[in-house]
Amino acid sequence: MSLKADFLPYTLHFRFEAGTSRGTLTKKKSYIIRLFDDEDPAVIGYGECGPLVGLSYDDRTDFEECLQKYCLEFNELDLQLFSWNVPIVLNQIISPQFPSILFGFETAMLDFLSGGQHIIRASDFTTGQRSLPINGLIWMGSPDFMRQQIEEKLQAGYTTLKLKIGALDFNQECELLAMIRDRFTADQITLRVDANGAFQPDEAMAKLERLASYELHSIEQPIRAGQPELMADLCRHTPIPIALDEELIGQMEYVHKFRLLKKIQPQFIILKPTLLGGLRHCDEWIELAGRLNIGWWVTSALESNIGLNAIAQYTAQFRNLLPQGLGTGQLYHNNIDSPLFTSNGFLHYDPARHWNFDPLSAD
Repeated sequence: MSLKADFLPYTLHFRFEAGTSRGTLTKKKSYIIRLFDDEDPAVIGYGECGPLVGLSYDDRTDFEECLQKYCLEFNELDLQLFSWNVPIVLNQIISPQFPSILFGFETAMLDFLSGGQHIIRASDFTTGQRSLPINGLIWMGSPDFMRQQIEEKLQAGYTTLKLKIGALDFNQECELLAMIRDRFTADQITLRVDANGAFQPDEAMAKLERLASYELHSIEQPIRAGQPELMADLCRHTPIPIALDEELIGQMEYVHKFRLLKKIQPQFIILKPTLLGGLRHCDEWIELAGRLNIGWWVTSALESNIGLNAIAQYTAQFRNLLPQGLGTGQLYHNNIDSPLFTSNGFLHYDPARHWNFDPLSAD
């Protein structure tokens, strides 16, 4: 008996045109890793590799070819059941240049260790006794479309809203924020914005000062990543707490993570396991953030429910959480049925609900 791995490509289709400062999304391709015993394939561990086009460190034309190579190399290890260590195996076969593959293999292996029960981190979340606070994500689009999303999220019980900004006219975006603040105080509705690096350095501080009038909780990545001196200066003088997001991508060595955070000293960091190399790398970011008194939260990166399940269970091991960015399971009309569901601004796990992986084989 030995462990084997293969993968299935799976294209997720959005329910609507999802706008970001990098363009509009209508579909997303993921690769679902399956880990199984070659003599008893009844137990399968699932993991998801979902690099984001134009953003992921491993967004490259030969991604599928490389994933196939890593599956073959994994299979050649001839790992005996329960005689292996997840981090050691990952370090042995997968390059840090492929963070989404690291995440996919890591979570597939943890799933297999649960007996194929899809329990990555058992907790009171997976027993249904606890739920995770999440923000309601407002995608870019026309002002009317964004207003519609805001109303839907408010009616659904969200008390933290996150608006994607940077694609519309800045005055229009401010009008949307003003509309919310005219109705709700900062104590009633928490507002976050995500610029995805859309602000130019010479205009960033003026825009931050204007946004501060809306009593925002934070702004993610106001300027493009890779400008540490400018970002450090913004973080020192900003009237709004700044959260690093894209800035963390590609920082795979512990010492490099430390140097980046020490230099920039952001108020928050955003952890996306698919983009950062998996759960082990998120552990390092969280440990460093604690040492440097930096806040953090976890966000999914457009994964299907397979990846979201692993991220949510990982997040649930922590207490006293800020609202997390884990509401993306509602984005697709062909998502994988799972125990995850959202209600009243929280992500829940219902252990009585069943998984349905049949769509994977039909794609």
